[in-house]
Amino acid sequence: MPANETAPSVKKKGRRARLIVLVLVLALLAGFGYGTYWGLDTVRASFPQATGSLQVPGLTSAVEVKRDAHGIPQLYADKDEDLFRAQGFVHAQDRFWEMDVRRHLTSGRLSEMFGSGQVETDAFLRTLGWRQVAQAEYDTKLSPETKKNLQAYADGVNAYLKGKSGKDLSVEHAALKLSADYQPEQWTPVDSVAWLKAMAWDLRGNMQDEIDRALMANKLTPAQIDELYPPYPFDRNRPIVEGGKIDGGKYTPQGGSAPAGPGSGKGSATGAATGSPASTTPTGLADDATAQGATVGLRTSLTSLAKTLDQIPAILGPNGSGIGSNSWVVSGKYTTTGKPLLANDPHLSPQLPSVWYQMGLHCRAVSAQCQYDVAGYTFSGMPGVVIGHNTDIAWGMTNLGADVTDLYLEQVKPEGYVYDNKVVPFSIREEEIKIAGEKKSKKITVRTTNNGPLISDRSEELATVGSRAPVAGSAPDRGNGYAVALRWTALDPGKSMDAVFKLDRAKDFTAFREAARDFEVPSQNLIYADNKGPLGNIGYQAPGRIPVRGAGDGRMPAPGWDSKYAWKGGKDGNAGYIPQDEMPYDLNPGRGYIVTANQAVVESGTGQGKYPYLLTADWGYGARSQRINDLIEAKIKDSGKISTDDMRTMQMDNSSEIAALLTPMLAKIEVSDPDVRSAQKLLEGWNYTQEPDSAAAAYFNAVWRNILKLSFGDKMPKELRIEDSCMNVTGDGTGIVDDLAKTVRECGERGSDSAQPDGGDRWFEVVRRLVKDEKSAWWQSPKRGLREPATTTRDELFARAMKDARWELTAKLGKDQSTWSWGRLHQLTLKNQTIGTEGPGFLQWLLNRGPWNLGGGEATVNATGWNASGGYGVTWVPSMRMVVNLNDLDKSRWINLTGASGHAYHDNYYDQTDMWAKGELLEWPFGKEAVDKATVETLTLKPGS
Repeated sequence: MPANETAPSVKKKGRRARLIVLVLVLALLAGFGYGTYWGLDTVRASFPQATGSLQVPGLTSAVEVKRDAHGIPQLYADKDEDLFRAQGFVHAQDRFWEMDVRRHLTSGRLSEMFGSGQVETDAFLRTLGWRQVAQAEYDTKLSPETKKNLQAYADGVNAYLKGKSGKDLSVEHAALKLSADYQPEQWTPVDSVAWLKAMAWDLRGNMQDEIDRALMANKLTPAQIDELYPPYPFDRNRPIVEGGKIDGGKYTPQGGSAPAGPGSGKGSATGAATGSPASTTPTGLADDATAQGATVGLRTSLTSLAKTLDQIPAILGPNGSGIGSNSWVVSGKYTTTGKPLLANDPHLSPQLPSVWYQMGLHCRAVSAQCQYDVAGYTFSGMPGVVIGHNTDIAWGMTNLGADVTDLYLEQVKPEGYVYDNKVVPFSIREEEIKIAGEKKSKKITVRTTNNGPLISDRSEELATVGSRAPVAGSAPDRGNGYAVALRWTALDPGKSMDAVFKLDRAKDFTAFREAARDFEVPSQNLIYADNKGPLGNIGYQAPGRIPVRGAGDGRMPAPGWDSKYAWKGGKDGNAGYIPQDEMPYDLNPGRGYIVTANQAVVESGTGQGKYPYLLTADWGYGARSQRINDLIEAKIKDSGKISTDDMRTMQMDNSSEIAALLTPMLAKIEVSDPDVRSAQKLLEGWNYTQEPDSAAAAYFNAVWRNILKLSFGDKMPKELRIEDSCMNVTGDGTGIVDDLAKTVRECGERGSDSAQPDGGDRWFEVVRRLVKDEKSAWWQSPKRGLREPATTTRDELFARAMKDARWELTAKLGKDQSTWSWGRLHQLTLKNQTIGTEGPGFLQWLLNRGPWNLGGGEATVNATGWNASGGYGVTWVPSMRMVVNLNDLDKSRWINLTGASGHAYHDNYYDQTDMWAKGELLEWPFGKEAVDKATVETLTLKPGS
């Protein structure tokens, strides 16, 4: 399907063509396998019933399901259990394939659906033990009320599943039943809880940076690595919370006082990390004398681990600079409505269907037995509303980015692992992986140290690490070598599921903060607004289980054999974590707004107004957040008031910070080649916005990509360079040379979503600092052939990048630059997350949609991210957008990336995508009168057997 400026032209003819092909495919499969012909009714068999009535066992009274023209359901019930039972039923109606795949992923059982190709993924996920942790949470941590809601939800899913299989569930289930006779199991409450572990994994913080820094040590010096991870620019990009202090075990925001809240402060900041970068050794381990002999073992382990991580499905998006979100809230003092406006758009992996599901959960009369009147974005497979609003408050989320993972290099022996000069037995767990189509299962052994599971055990390559890893100095005797353990907060049972229900019921800032106390993983920035008082209130809370470390700061793998590097308090309750009463928050700051967009939460340190704990050393660098700050301040200065439409317009801002920095420099470069000069002229008068039809944006981003490649990408170790990018290097791998007789061919090994340099705002900051030094060694690039001399200065490298970009775009878009546009390079294709990514080409065509030509880009407010090493294609997106109007909730607006339905040929499969691409928002009815007015279909769920 050809792309157009914002979206593909969706015509019934094209949809019917896909249907016909699908029918032929299924008929072919059925004819060979079962001698049965499938018609169009088979394809439509799984479409949900949306009118009339159905009996649902366990209901105590009728529940109404009112859908609007986009299939978005609003549920009305008289009891909590009925509401969540109906939510499970409706989620399963629209999204059961997605739910089924998710629970197999979180439990490490994908091989049972898709065969032997998923065994290694399952083995890694079984080693992490998401399902076991979720079970422990359900058994020991969650409140009785939460368990009751989870069970009701599971009962609703199972009521839908009763008597259904194959084509009755989805086209995908139909194909799977034909090929493997697959039959879904009953849904359980733990299936829902485990989804939070998948969320936490994709939002886990700096683990990839930790791996990358260690691997860089194979080729770069510690000083060079520090240049590539500069400190956060607090002088330029404002943190979320400014000032504030901890007094008497409680955090108090600057210029304010702590509102009444639950609990009392315990613990102190004594011994807390200050946030200054730790010194590093060439091994990549935190600075420690005992680590010097572990170099090869660590690099081999981390190289293999990085490859394994590339193979794990990124449920929410690539783990790196792009995963994040925008959220901001403006006080009623500065809005046209007189009450707060709250905006949110989480940046996640583009998926079909979207990771989000829009829904309203309404009690006909709010009471002790029916406590909810809430609407927003839910996860299919999990009860409650994750982001949205109720009658009193609204909330949004962005990734806090706290450092909640540490890698430990463990010195292992046959009988255990070394810890403080003693050998400690492993904790051992056996796992059996069943494989579709095979009689024989695969059995694995999971070994766990006091620091966590040995994730390096999941690679055959690592079986020989022990025989290769040299040991020198004061490192422990090699024994059987080295392994890598993962310490991660999400592997300790917690109460995040309790937090979801508490948020949905919260009526004020105190209740909101109480809910946040339980939101332990993933650690998110929670932004808040309410409609109390003349102007309403706005607020912020940083929740999460965030470790207090002993030695080290989490930037590099640590020596697991030394107890001084352990998290304080180990796994003993919350003793090893920052007390929740001492986590940063804000309430009605004087500036009148709060912005969270993955920038630093606070400035850590020991000085006046600095936060005494280290949340992370790897914040996003604040390009998006500061742009939002500037847009809000400019609007207030210009008109004094901000409207709902102003918030929507800000969400679509396409301005590029790196373009504003570099374009004036590029315009001054002397260019002799007429074709390159013609392209250079595109930048003259450009306003640095990345609109889909902009030729200047296309050329600049190509230049930016080539600057990164020439100055940094070619100097990276092969483990970080994009796979199949090959170059000639000296035999010891120390540099690029031209004399082929003295070289070896070395090819990159990293997947396109995580290769470096990725071009995110960390690289903005790296280049911002380096451009001041025109003769930095980073600007050196070797000669090419006989005509192009080596570059030795910034401008010489920029000139080469401009030339390379011109010829790259000529190859991709044609020689006539009047036909160039950023959208033609920067395309989004929505892919079904199973068959649509790995299946045969014709099946991908049947299930996938697109492409769309998009504007925006990396680290812009309209964050349609791309990896500069991998190409220009969109790798993460604003997965939804919302603007909540606290003065009149029925005038709030929302949009989803795709649609409510997960059924490939349903009218609501991707009916919101065109509007999403254009930056449009749908009306969001909430009150009963507004919902009734928008309703086009009503289904009544009745008690039955």
